[in-house]
Amino acid sequence: MHKKAYLILENGKVFEGTSFGAEGEATGELVFTTAMTGYLETLTDPSFYGQIVCQTFPLIGNYGVIPSDLESGKPALKAYVVRQWCQEPSNFRSEGALDAFLKSNGIVALCGLDTRAVTRIVREHGVMNAKITTDIDRLPEILAELKAFSIGAAVPHVTCGEVTRTGSKDAKYRVALWDFGSKENISRELLKRGCEVIRVPADTTAEYIHSLRPDGVMLSNGPGDPLDNPGVIKELAALCGYKYPIFGICLGHQLLALSQGAKREKLKYGHRGANQPCTETATGRVYITSQNHGYAVINDSLPQGARASFTNANDGTNEGVEYDYMPAFTVQFHPEAAAGPLDTGFLFERFTDMMEKNRHN
Repeated sequence: MHKKAYLILENGKVFEGTSFGAEGEATGELVFTTAMTGYLETLTDPSFYGQIVCQTFPLIGNYGVIPSDLESGKPALKAYVVRQWCQEPSNFRSEGALDAFLKSNGIVALCGLDTRAVTRIVREHGVMNAKITTDIDRLPEILAELKAFSIGAAVPHVTCGEVTRTGSKDAKYRVALWDFGSKENISRELLKRGCEVIRVPADTTAEYIHSLRPDGVMLSNGPGDPLDNPGVIKELAALCGYKYPIFGICLGHQLLALSQGAKREKLKYGHRGANQPCTETATGRVYITSQNHGYAVINDSLPQGARASFTNANDGTNEGVEYDYMPAFTVQFHPEAAAGPLDTGFLFERFTDMMEKNRHN
């Protein structure tokens, strides 16, 4: 029998629901995602580390659990909030139910509450901390706890533990994937395009990456505030001196910009979902993108020789940077999608073209 449980927001709002998934309590930063599909990718996206994720789409779990669609070995989020949890999934690829998956991974979940109301609060007041609990008798203590909570050292918790290689050593291109919490589909997209992928941990030095003699460097997505990674920013600045072709996604995009002297800002409620419109500066064309981030590079802070290549069509924030003084470009959104639109997959071809033109002997 599933228990009554509560979602308590930092502003004092309390929502009653029913618990499923793992038993227990969970405290995290409350965010919402507008994706209509791809809940498995959402659950296993390392960029959600430390967060309680609320799905705006009402029905979750209807196609079960499909291991080949997972973006990492296990969920990194703190808890999961949905309107309706489907207890009897139906899909020919399904290998299990959502409830069992959450239980096995220790993820607390809550269903049966008004997720539209929760989303509106976050949209109007901004991202805030929250707690899922079965005990509201100590509400004042919980609110004090929420005001003091913060997510720290996010990247070290989700990066890989050691250097790994995938793909053939005889592949056309060798790519060093600097892992800040990389989604698996980044590797898949590189492998599809004839790359050997050498994944390296977040604390890797520029000198070590140089020793790999890569044709290019991929900067992955990841969680948290980019400023929490001063060591990575320093090594990235050093790596740029080698002039390797660089392609950055999400956190990787932000970290490269900061290594070049740009600044970042925290967004009110971020961009999370598979339906975010971005305008390409050079052409004026609008692409629908998949996104998951709470910080953005400040356009006016970009160094000389760097320019915004994409902007968010909703709020005008930066969504991409191109660098004239080195072979590098980055985007805030996810061209590897999973789940989401495939509109910007061509950026991987842009990266392989850049590697072809800038071969290191």
